[in-house]
Amino acid sequence: MEIGIDSFASARYGSNTLSSVAAMEQLLDRITAADRAGLDVFGIGEHHKKEFLDSAPAIILAAAAARTTRIRLASAVTVLSTSDPVRVYQNFATIDLISKGRAELVVGRGSATEAYPLFGFDLRDYDALFKEKLDLLLQLRDEEFVTWKGQFRPALDNQPVYPRALQEKLPVWLGVGGTPESFVRAGMLGLPLMVAVIGGETERFRPLVDLYREAGAKAGFLPQDLRVGLHSPGYVARSDEKAIADYYPGYAEQWTKLGRERGWPAVTRAGFDAMTAPQGALVVGGPEQVAEKLIRHSKALGGVDRFTFQMDNAGLSHGQLLESIGLIGSEVIPLIKGQL
Repeated sequence: MEIGIDSFASARYGSNTLSSVAAMEQLLDRITAADRAGLDVFGIGEHHKKEFLDSAPAIILAAAAARTTRIRLASAVTVLSTSDPVRVYQNFATIDLISKGRAELVVGRGSATEAYPLFGFDLRDYDALFKEKLDLLLQLRDEEFVTWKGQFRPALDNQPVYPRALQEKLPVWLGVGGTPESFVRAGMLGLPLMVAVIGGETERFRPLVDLYREAGAKAGFLPQDLRVGLHSPGYVARSDEKAIADYYPGYAEQWTKLGRERGWPAVTRAGFDAMTAPQGALVVGGPEQVAEKLIRHSKALGGVDRFTFQMDNAGLSHGQLLESIGLIGSEVIPLIKGQL
């Protein structure tokens, strides 16, 4: 199991609002620390809101590529429905060259919708946009000269697209929530799957993951081609008690605010405790508890090839996040490798 971190480039840590310059510098420091600590991947999301600095994730990843040597660098996720696939491919091919072959894409439709009016797209075309643009992105990845025609973008007629990625097949993961059609689509295309589980019990996604594997097998892909990733909020501290004490206040503040925007109930301590319980989605605790939970999640889903912690939390300081990254590298990863 590969282990990594996803960030939305929040400008708020330790209950303080940082300057954008300071927040970006701290984020790049954490990516460098994750590289040194032996983590496998670091992902940057895409949002177009005041509290996040990740509206241009490819630029952040390019800066990280110049500072790191081994960690893989990914989007988490690229909102492909509102992006031009040609520019997406060119951006990540460039990151691949800077990083000497460490770039990856996780693409999705986006759970937040602010990008659609910002870039002039209609939410009624939500799925059609993604389907068409994914088709073009995969063709761009696989072919140097592209002939293509669609509904939402001008056609390409034997058009060369440069630069080409260093990796022969730039990795493209499909980021999904809970829509069965998305799991089936990923399987039919033979794309690795990144499942975002932000609440409830992780094992409830097993039927959807099975749909993915069944669709992939029917399309002729081998089991080793059908990789499953899991993305959930999480945090590691020296002990279970410290992890809960550090994490809960900021989590409750952040998710209650998000709930008001999306019609979810406010966070309660009882609900939080249920999600940090063994089957719950939140991966929060000391190194041993976190390692045990990740192995339990992997078994529940029939095998997980990658797990990424979503660690943005207004209650956590840069120092706490750096310590957590160090613990993941020095204790969590060895524990998981030893047990698996």
